Parts: sequence; structure tokens; C-alpha cells
Amino acid sequence: MLRKYWSRIVADAVLLLAHGTPDVVGEIPEYLSRVTGGRPLPQEVIEEVSHRFARIGGSPLTRLTLEQGHLLEEELRRPVYVGMRNWKPYIADVVRRMRDDGITRAVVICLAPQNSRTSVGLYRRAVFAAAENELELRFVEDWAGHPLLADAFAERLRALREPFVTEIGTPIPVLFTAHSVPCRTVMAAPQPDHHLPPEPADPYPIEAKLTASLVATRIRGLSEQDWFFAFQSQGMSGGPWIGPTVEDTLTALRKQGATSLIIQPIGFLCDHVEILYDIDVGFRDFGANLGITIRRPESLNGSRLLTLALADLARRGLT
Repeated sequence: MLRKYWSRIVADAVLLLAHGTPDVVGEIPEYLSRVTGGRPLPQEVIEEVSHRFARIGGSPLTRLTLEQGHLLEEELRRPVYVGMRNWKPYIADVVRRMRDDGITRAVVICLAPQNSRTSVGLYRRAVFAAAENELELRFVEDWAGHPLLADAFAERLRALREPFVTEIGTPIPVLFTAHSVPCRTVMAAPQPDHHLPPEPADPYPIEAKLTASLVATRIRGLSEQDWFFAFQSQGMSGGPWIGPTVEDTLTALRKQGATSLIIQPIGFLCDHVEILYDIDVGFRDFGANLGITIRRPESLNGSRLLTLALADLARRGLT
């Protein structure tokens, strides 16, 4: 790692932000408490999350995110830090280390390309609070439409879809997904001063579908009638979450005669529980019970095109 030398000669750095995940099952209750801001969850929810975590042998999110940071660091030849909002390494601790290293200016990229008040907005507040005006931060608000991001997803999708189509002998529909959020999140927020117009509605659903459409246009032979969109991984703690759900979409597609399907999550940049369990176990089992064979492209993880997308965002902020 070259960072200890860079810190003496440059003030520019990149900070990648991600959700975070515990290392072992026993840490799940504390982790969920951080996710909910201390709001208690029913015991059955904690047990179900623990079951899913154990079923896939733990989440690789932290390891893969650190790897993405290392690849970006090699590409930029500048220091790249990684901070997590809900687990170690915490954003506040990483920002403190940046300041100790002599960093005075940084580009901040949230590894959730589609902007939402419940994701990117929370990351933004956390990192600016930790910086305490001692760091000049250039925060990337969203990058759902970045062409290299779409290229990266399309590359993974083609690698799976083309041999799958050859095997089946017919066009195979694609279902793009992104993590659901509470319905209240995407509603226009009222202003304390009733004379002011309400805040704009959350852009997340539009940006998620934008990414999906950009990927779809890069896939030869995939018409507008051949791809669909749904929100996955709705919360288990009550309250309405945005849809349509994957389960409802699968049911509708089966009624239309679909027997083979590709699911590609375009809101996630690396493997973790919502992919390795929700899709690879839950949705595949649900589809099999309906009579649908489901396959998923490889996640971006260490994708070279993803690294180039992040590098482009960083360079724009560092100029």
C-alpha cells in the first residue's frame, strides 16, 4: 500500500462509502440496531436475518468493497479510503484517519449509484458530520446514468444471456431489480413553512429505472418487451415499501408463459446478502415453484469497467 507515502505529498484522496456488514452471525443484533437507529425489531426479524446470513456463509460485502477501493487506488495512483455507515470501518473512524494522514480534500463516492434520501442522503450527512469542516469534501450526489456503469452491467449480462439464449433456443426476458425503500421515502416531503412548496419527490425510483434502461439498450436483441423492473428486499419490520415486488412480477411473467428468466440487480455493486440469499436462494426457489428457471449474471465486484467508472467520477472531482 502506497498511501503512507502519498499522504506526505498530496492532499487529494477518494472516499468510497458503503452500507457495511457484520463479520459473524453473532454481530447481527448490534448491526440491525445501527441500521434502524436503535429502534427495536421483532425477534423473528433478527432470527430471519441471522438465518439468511448464515445460509450464505456470511456476507462478502466488506471484503469486496475494500477490494474495489484497492483497484481504484491502483488506477488513480492516489489514496482511496473506504468507510461504512453501519459497520466497521465506520465512516467517522475513516475520516479521522484521513485527517491524521494529512488529507485536506477528498471526492466522496457512495457505492449506491441511484440517489435516495434513505441511502445517499444518510451517507452525505454522516460524512460531512465526521469531517467537521476540516476536510473539503466534493460529494458525488448520484451516478445512475454513468455510461461506464451501464457498460459494466451490460458486460456481465451479455456473458450470461448469450449462452443461455443459445441453450434455450428462444429469447429470454430480463428482470432488473434494485433495493426497495419505504413508500414514505419517495413521497414529496412537506416544508415546515406551509407557504413553501413541498420538497421534490425522491429521485430513487426514476434513477433505478434509468440505470436499467441504459443497460437494456446495450444488449443486442433485448427489446422493450423483453425486460422488466421490480424492487426487491422489502423490509420485514412493517410499513409499505415501494414495488412492484419481484414475487408479484415473477407470478405475472409465469402467467404470460415465461419459463426462463434472468434477474440482474442494478442497484448493487458487489455480492452481499440481498444478492446471495434474496436472489440466489429466495427468488430462485420462488421461481422454481412457479415453473421458471432463474439465472443471475455475475455481480460487478472487481469489474474493470466499474473501476473505470469510479475513476472517472473521482478525476472530475479532483480537478
